[in-house]
Amino acid sequence: MTGYDVHEVRKDFPLLSKGLIYFDNAATSLTPRKVVDAMVNYLLECRANVGRGSYPLARIATEMYEDVREKAAKFIGAKPKEVAFVKNTTEAINLVSAGIKWRKEDNVVITALEHHSNMLPWLRSSKLHGFELRTVKPNRDGLLMVEDLEKAVDNNTRVISVAHVSNVLGTITPLKDIAEVACSHGALLFVDAAQSAPHMPIDLRSFKCDFLAFSAHKMCGPPGVGVLYINEGVEVEPLNVGGGTVSDASLSGYRLVGRPAVFEAGTPPISDVIGLGAAIDYLTSIGLENIARHEVELARKIRKSISALPFIKVLGPEDPQTGIISFSVEGVKAEDVALAMGNLNICVRAGFHCAIPLVRDILGEGLGVVRASLYLYNTAEEVDVFLEALENVVRTLKGVS
Repeated sequence: MTGYDVHEVRKDFPLLSKGLIYFDNAATSLTPRKVVDAMVNYLLECRANVGRGSYPLARIATEMYEDVREKAAKFIGAKPKEVAFVKNTTEAINLVSAGIKWRKEDNVVITALEHHSNMLPWLRSSKLHGFELRTVKPNRDGLLMVEDLEKAVDNNTRVISVAHVSNVLGTITPLKDIAEVACSHGALLFVDAAQSAPHMPIDLRSFKCDFLAFSAHKMCGPPGVGVLYINEGVEVEPLNVGGGTVSDASLSGYRLVGRPAVFEAGTPPISDVIGLGAAIDYLTSIGLENIARHEVELARKIRKSISALPFIKVLGPEDPQTGIISFSVEGVKAEDVALAMGNLNICVRAGFHCAIPLVRDILGEGLGVVRASLYLYNTAEEVDVFLEALENVVRTLKGVS
């Protein structure tokens, strides 16, 4: 049982009433009415800047904004002063990779499972500062083995940065074990939670983590805002300085304010932050445990069925860990499959999924892969339609009657 009525939930998402089957949730989720209503309420009823005015409307706007910080902190088990609002997960990783005072003897350890956003910032910093970037490969099922990662870590490892959930394979990284490895070597741990925060509970009190980031647009919120957690004991320079980041300034220097305001230069995306808060409320009311259970049930049904179809290779573990299923069709470009499915009003993603080294070089899928990614509003009935359509599309593309 899911623990909630999925058909009632679907009523909150107007786009689903158009007969659309939306299986591209790992890229971005749909938005419920409550989130839009909260944003509209701010824009029409409380349209003032935050942290800059003493008049009542400005104070109310600031209170609304800071209330979301409290919600975001509680959502992951952090303190409000450890939570900064950023544009998205990509910006968060760039902020940290640019804000650490690097030494040439340092090294950073990532995995071959990473999205480009958790790869390229570290690669760029390694070239700029001369430290070594080390990459750990997953096993054949796409699972990261802690013992393999531990071999790459030494006492000069400055940061270990991993995705909590692979955006291609849906595999879950063993964070508690990795946190122990990081701690034993004095390394900082960055967790890319873009694919986990929207789908499962996260509690930073259950494992030691120095950085964690996620984006609102993947969790029923608006695009343009995300959350960066920075452990209060870790030193990071802000990526930007300007309005709202200084307590004093002259033509020859300035004095920065404390956290988290120091990481939020300029006017923030206030309405988007308000939308994020409404999204957190929405997901919390349904229950992240319930959402995770629902997605895995649907993913198991998809994997079992398409594994039996001819010409299809399913990637990742035999028993899905999340609601992400990726597959390839023998001799067919992934984009061709997605285009044909799209013409049937079924939305799936195809290509290399911003993970070219994983898809092309590790998995050997030079034609890309098709990804079906599920969320709280998807149903078993949609899965049945998807499976029938996929079988017909593959037969057509392969020229088999």
